[in-house]
Amino acid sequence: MSTLQTKLTTDTWVVASWDEFIHISENPAYQKAKCYYYNGQMRIETTPVSPDHASNHVLILFAIILYCTIKAIAVNGLDNCSYRKTGVKEAQPDISYYIGERSQLAPTGSAVVNLDNVPSPDLAIEIADTSLADDIGQKRLLYEDLEVAEYWVVDVQNAQIIAFAIISNNGSRRITQSEILPGLPISLLEEALRRSRDENQAQVGAWLLAQFQQL
Repeated sequence: MSTLQTKLTTDTWVVASWDEFIHISENPAYQKAKCYYYNGQMRIETTPVSPDHASNHVLILFAIILYCTIKAIAVNGLDNCSYRKTGVKEAQPDISYYIGERSQLAPTGSAVVNLDNVPSPDLAIEIADTSLADDIGQKRLLYEDLEVAEYWVVDVQNAQIIAFAIISNNGSRRITQSEILPGLPISLLEEALRRSRDENQAQVGAWLLAQFQQL
């Protein structure tokens, strides 16, 4: 337990064993924290969620469900769900989705999702306010290893979405249109984020509805 003999440094990657990670992540003091483990390091995020972060989270969650509803795409979304490959890695994306034929594979229950028994989601999304550099860096590598189909980072401060398609065994590449949500341009969601700075969510929702119906 040498790594954790001093006060735990949060909101950055810290060298730790898997047992140390589990010990910390199950500590009641970190009940509301987001927990990640990758490549022999853990990250415990305790930074309070800002109103802008929370608002963008709600908008993206709503937009994707609305799009799938209009386009008759089967989907099951999960909010702040933890995915664990025992002894190896863990991720807790802000939002994740199982889409199309795989929607029925979305996990249920009250425990951390065990990726030894359940496949990874198709889409993982991180809402980045103060964590942008890590979200497009180390976490992107983590989601590549988890083999999600797409990984999006919502840059709260700049109202941008940095979207990646994960290439099996070959990293990831930037995309401007979703490949698992056919016909959905990332730029349209970015415009919705910008509009949300001046309009209420019902107004932005009505605008999104009109845009999605035209696609």
